[in-house]
Amino acid sequence: MSGRTRSLDRGDMDAGAQAITGQLGRTIQRLRKAYNLSLSELSEQSGVAKSIISQIERNETNPTLATVWRLSQALDVSIDRFMAATDDEPFVEHLTRADTPILLSEDGKCRLTITGWIKTVEWLQWFDFVAEPGGELVSDGHQRGSVECLSVLSGELQVECGDVFETARAGETLRYRCDRRHVIRNLGSEPAHATMVCLLKAAVLD
Repeated sequence: MSGRTRSLDRGDMDAGAQAITGQLGRTIQRLRKAYNLSLSELSEQSGVAKSIISQIERNETNPTLATVWRLSQALDVSIDRFMAATDDEPFVEHLTRADTPILLSEDGKCRLTITGWIKTVEWLQWFDFVAEPGGELVSDGHQRGSVECLSVLSGELQVECGDVFETARAGETLRYRCDRRHVIRNLGSEPAHATMVCLLKAAVLD
């Protein structure tokens, strides 16, 4: 067989592996925070030791494929998306339904679809929100100064924030401090649909 083969330099391979692991660690951390999971909770759901997850997030270890698979299953992301290795991905990104994580409220009547970009999850999150009649989404406070914007597309939703209760109908938006316990309820007889954007960190308010 004719032709030339290129010998891979060991240093190049190590640097490449380190770059992939570093991106993977950042991806795991962003997803974990998007789900509001602690290291212990992710460890319990994935079966991966808390210390190993911490080392992966800090880019201190190279995880096995089995470990990556367990974490991807626990974080509800397909493994090919999970393994996206560099920051030089195409500008046009197509996510299938299987690639889009979904959260459910404790009563099972509210669904939050994470439509935001994973790389902004530490300061900007946005969701598609659907609530069945009687559905209630109870959330603990985010970082001090955080603000949430709820834009109702159909139906009617009530927001409880502190001692304040406000209701919005289709075409209306509610903005409120979400650094304290807050609740979104569908008190109507029809499903309600909204978009939700959460601006995190104290920088959003002076």
